[in-house]
Amino acid sequence: MKPHPLVTCALLCGAVFPSAIAAPNPAAPVKSNESERGGTALSSEFGTAPRVRQLSGQVTLSEAVNLALRQNPEVLRALREIERARGRVVEVRAQALPHLSLNTAYDQMDPKLSMFGAGRIGTQNKSWSISLDVKQVLYSGGKVSASIEAERLSQDALYYTLRDTLDKVVSQVRQQFSSVLATRGLIGVAEESVELAAQQLRDATNRFEAGTVPRFNVLRAEVELASVKPGLIRAKNDYLIARLQLAKTLGIDAAPDGKPSFECIGELQISYRPMPLVDAISLGRARRPSLKSQRQQILVEKERLTVARAGYKPQVYVSGGFKKVSSGSELSYNDALTGYFLGIRGSWNIFDGLETNGQVAQAKAKIESAIVTYEDALQSVELEVQKAFADMQQYRETVESQQKNVEQAREALRLSQERLGAGAGTQLEVLDARVALTRARTTELQARADYVRTLADFDRATATDTVYVEVFKDPLAALEKKALHKGKVPDAADLFKP
Repeated sequence: MKPHPLVTCALLCGAVFPSAIAAPNPAAPVKSNESERGGTALSSEFGTAPRVRQLSGQVTLSEAVNLALRQNPEVLRALREIERARGRVVEVRAQALPHLSLNTAYDQMDPKLSMFGAGRIGTQNKSWSISLDVKQVLYSGGKVSASIEAERLSQDALYYTLRDTLDKVVSQVRQQFSSVLATRGLIGVAEESVELAAQQLRDATNRFEAGTVPRFNVLRAEVELASVKPGLIRAKNDYLIARLQLAKTLGIDAAPDGKPSFECIGELQISYRPMPLVDAISLGRARRPSLKSQRQQILVEKERLTVARAGYKPQVYVSGGFKKVSSGSELSYNDALTGYFLGIRGSWNIFDGLETNGQVAQAKAKIESAIVTYEDALQSVELEVQKAFADMQQYRETVESQQKNVEQAREALRLSQERLGAGAGTQLEVLDARVALTRARTTELQARADYVRTLADFDRATATDTVYVEVFKDPLAALEKKALHKGKVPDAADLFKP
C-alpha cells in the first residue's frame, strides 16, 4: 500500500547542498541540510520499498540516513498512523453525505393466525416489500462540520508527528554513526598504545640482555603491556555494539555470524552553527514539529467542544425514497403497489439528564489540558536547545584544548624516549609520557564525537536538520515567518555554512 499523498507532500522539494535529501514527490517535501547530515535521494516508494535485510560493504552517512528513512520502524509506524487518520476522516465525513440504502422484507404468517386476525377466510398470509431509502442530515447544531474539521486537524497533527519522527531518526542516525566512527578511532588509539607498550618491552628486554638495566624494567614493561590490552579489547567491543545499535536503527539484520557486515566511512568533522542562543530558542519554538502537532491538538479540542455543545441544539433530518410492496391478496410482482415517500424528522433534547453539560465540561477541560501540555512542551524545547548549545560550547573548547595537548604529549613521549636511550631518563618517565599521550588522544577523540552527537541533537532541537515546505495551516506560522525572514535569526540557507 502506498502512502497517502499527505505523506509524500511531507518530504521535500530541494536542498541547500547538492547531497541533501530529495523528496519522493517533487511537489512539496523535506530537505536535509549539509552532506554531514546524511542527505540522499529518497525513493518514490518512501516507507513502502522492500526491506533491506542485509547491508554489506562501505556505508556513508547519507546512505545510512536514506536507508533509515525508508525502513526505520518508527517512521513506518508514523506512516501507518497517517493512513489510519485518513480513514477516520473519510468515516466522519460520511455524516455530511446522503445515505442511500436498499431494504427488502418478506413476511409469512401461519394461516390460522392470519384467518383469526382478518376475520375471514382466504386472507393472504404472505407479504414482501422493497424500498430505496435516502437519508440526509439538514441541521445538526454544527456537530457534523465540527467533527469533520476535528479529524482533519488530527490528520494534520499526525503529519507533524511524522516530521518530528523523521527529525528524530535523522538525528539518531547521525549520533550513532558518529559513535561508530569514534569507537573505531579509539581502536586505533588503543592499538597504538599497545604497540608502544610492546616496543617498550622489546627495548627493555634488549637492554636487560645487554646488561644495562635490571630485570625489574622488563617486568614493569610486561605488566604495562598486559595493562593496556584490555583497553583494546574494550574498544573493539564498543565498536561492535555501536554498529549493532546503528543496524537496529537502520532496520537491518546482522550477518550469519551475528555481526554487522557493513563498515561506516567518514570523519568526525567539527562544523559550527553561527547562531546566538536566543535566536536558536526562537527558531526551535517556531519550527519544532512536535510543537506544531500540539498546536493542532488544541484546535482539535476546540472543535470537539463544538461537537459537545451540539447536544444543546436540535437535530433535523430529511428522508425519502421509493417503495414497492405486495398487494393485500396477491404476491405477484406485477400486482404490487409502488409509490414514493418523503418526510422530515427532527428532535431536540429538552432535558437529557445533564449529559450534554458533562460532555461540554469534559471538552473544556481537555482544551485547558492541551494548552498546559503545549506550554510545558515549549519549556522543554527551550531546555533542549539550551542544553545542546551549552554542550556544544563545552565539547568545542575541549577539542581545541586537547588538539594542542596531543601535540605536546607526542613531543613529551619523544623526548622521554630519547632521554631513556641516552641513559639520562627512566622507564617510568616513558610510561608516564605514553599514558599521557593515550589519555590526550582519547579525550580529544571522545570530545570530537560528543560534539558531533550534540550538534545533531542541537539541529533536531532547533528543527534545522530538515527543512519542510508547509502544506498545512499552522496556527503560529506567522511566528516562524517572522523568525526566519525579519532578522531575528539568520536565513535558513545561512545557518549551515561550515
